[in-house]
Amino acid sequence: MAIRPNLAIESAEAEAAARAFAAGLQAGHDGRNAEMLNRQFAADVVWGSPYGALIDGYERLHPIHVRFQQQPRRGPAFRYQVRHVLVVREDVAIAHIARLALGPEGEPLRPDSDPNQPFSEMAMYVLVRRDGQWWLAAGQNTPMRPGGAVPA
Repeated sequence: MAIRPNLAIESAEAEAAARAFAAGLQAGHDGRNAEMLNRQFAADVVWGSPYGALIDGYERLHPIHVRFQQQPRRGPAFRYQVRHVLVVREDVAIAHIARLALGPEGEPLRPDSDPNQPFSEMAMYVLVRRDGQWWLAAGQNTPMRPGGAVPA
């Protein structure tokens, strides 16, 4: 039987890149600015929506985010929170970042099974460093529902 390897390596730079990526998402969301939200997305980014859609490429994804940011703000504010970063190479990091729906006092809302209620999401992002810059290669969002949110 083969020995199962550990893939994680230490990289403060990659972990900092994941935190900077989350801060960019937060700034873009708060400023309702799709350019800022998507500023670290690679040209060939692949994006999985929380409802199963798969969008291939920045040119297809960016207009969707522009539309979302132009809509009147409905529902709660959100806070992005880095939950886990797995660095598998000096130039590749996999980050789990929560987008937490906030209540009126700024506290995260509890997960709800009602699909018509505001929901938080857990996203998995693959970040790749090219020529000294970190880029999003792929992302997948999943709604947080009761019983599904388990800490790493």
